[in-house]
Amino acid sequence: MSSSPMTAQPGGAPSGALDRYFKITERGSTVGREIRGGLVTFFTMAYIIVLNPLIIGTQADSTGHYIGGGTEPNLAAVAAVTALVAGLMSILMGSVAKFPIAIATGLGLNAFLAFSVAKIPGMTWNDAMGLVVIEGFIIFLLVVSGFRKALFAAIPRSLKTAISVGIGLFICLVALHDAGFNSAGGGFLQLGPTGNLQGWPVLVFIIGVLLIAALMARRVHGAMLIGIIAMTALALVIEGVADLGAKGEKNPTGWSLTIPSMPKDLLTAPDFSIIGDFSLTGAFAKVGAISAILIIFTLVLGAFFDLMGAMYAVGAEGDLLDENGVPEHSERIMVVDSIAAMAGGAGSISSNTAFIESASGVGEGARTGLASIVTGTMFLLATFLSPVVGMVPSEAAAPALVIVGYLMMTQATDIDWKNMEIGLPAFLTMALMPFTYSIAVGIGAGFISYVLIKLVKGKPKDVHPLMYVVAAMFVVYFAIDPIKQLLGVS
Repeated sequence: MSSSPMTAQPGGAPSGALDRYFKITERGSTVGREIRGGLVTFFTMAYIIVLNPLIIGTQADSTGHYIGGGTEPNLAAVAAVTALVAGLMSILMGSVAKFPIAIATGLGLNAFLAFSVAKIPGMTWNDAMGLVVIEGFIIFLLVVSGFRKALFAAIPRSLKTAISVGIGLFICLVALHDAGFNSAGGGFLQLGPTGNLQGWPVLVFIIGVLLIAALMARRVHGAMLIGIIAMTALALVIEGVADLGAKGEKNPTGWSLTIPSMPKDLLTAPDFSIIGDFSLTGAFAKVGAISAILIIFTLVLGAFFDLMGAMYAVGAEGDLLDENGVPEHSERIMVVDSIAAMAGGAGSISSNTAFIESASGVGEGARTGLASIVTGTMFLLATFLSPVVGMVPSEAAAPALVIVGYLMMTQATDIDWKNMEIGLPAFLTMALMPFTYSIAVGIGAGFISYVLIKLVKGKPKDVHPLMYVVAAMFVVYFAIDPIKQLLGVS
C-alpha cells in the first residue's frame, strides 16, 4: 500500500458535523485536501464527457438510428446525460459509501455496446440500454445476496484480464480506423487510405497520441482531456486555414465525424431528452433469449470486476483497506455501483461504474467521500458545456482511445503465457476481439477453449460449474444459425 506524503496523521479531534460524518480527521485528511483531491479526480476523468459521446453517440444501431432514435448523432444530449449521471452517482457514492471513488460511464462496456451489441441484427439502442438496466439490477441482487463470491470464483483471473486487454486492443483498432491511420484496402488492413498516410487530420491524430503520451510520462493530471482539447484547437486552426471539409469517397483526407468549428454558444441548457429511452424486454424479442442472456452476462462480468479493481486500487493508494484488503463500507460501495449501472442504462449512456482515475485524487490527499461529492458537483456543472462536444473531430478524440488501449494492455503481464491452459484461452480472447470486430466472439472463444483444454487435460474439477454453463451457452450462441436450420426456425 502507498501513502501520499501530504496525508495528515490521524488522531486529531473532529472539528464539526462534516468532519465527523466523513471521518476526515480520523483518516488523516482536511476539508481542503478533500476539495483538492475531488477537483483533481474530476479533471483526470472529465475526458469521459467527450469520449463517451464519441464512442456510443456516433454509432448507429442495426436499424440505422442513433441514441435518441434519430437518424443523426445527438452528441450534445449524450454528453449532457453522461455528465449528469456521473455527477449524481459520484455524489451518491460519496455521501452513502463515504469512499473517495468517483463514478462515470465505463470504458470497454460502452465500446461493447456500440460496436457489438447495438450492431446485432434487429437490435436497437433502446433494447441495448434495457440490457444495461437489467445488468445493474442483477449486480445489485448479487451484492445483497452475497452471491458475488461465487461469480468471482467462477471466472479465472486470466480470462478476466484477457477480456480487459482484448477490449483495449479493440478500442485501439477503432481509433486507428476513425482517425484515418488505417483502412480496409482490398479486404486487408493498410496504412492510410491507399497504403500511405495522407492529409492534415491524420497528422492531428499522430500529434495527439504523442502529446498525451508525453503528458502522462510527466505525470500531468488530466493528460487525456488536455490532449483532446489541444488537438481540437489545432483542428480548428487547420480547418480555418485549409477548409478541408468532411471525409468522404471524394475527399478521403477530410475530417471524420464532424468538421471542427466553434459552436454558437459554449454554454447552454443541457439536453436530457434521451433519459428513459430503454426497453427492458425488447432485446429478448429481437435477438432471442440466449443471445440476450449472454450479453447481460458479459456486461455483468465487466462491470463487476471493474469495480473490484478500482475499489482495491484506490483503497490501497490511500491506506483505506483493512487487514483483509477490504475497504470500510465495501457493501455500500458495491450497492451504489450497481445503482450506477442501472442509472447509466436508464439514461441511455451505457453502464456507469467506479473509475480507477479516482486514485489520482487520493494521491493528492483525498481520503473520504467528501472528495467524491466535489467531483460529482463538478460533473453536474459540466452538463452545461455539452455543445463543446459537437466541435471535436474523431482525429482529436481518437488519440485518447489509443492511450486507453495501452493502459488496458498493460494488464497482459499478469497472464502466465507459458501455461497453455491459461495462455491459449487468454490469447484467443484478446486476438479475436479486434480480428473479428466482435467483443462477444473473443469472450466466447476464450470461455469455450478454457473449458475444453481443462477437460482434455483431465482437470474437470478445476472448472467452476458456472463456467460449464456459460461455455455451453456460448456454444449455442456460435451455432445458433445451424440450430435454427435444424429446427426449421427462421
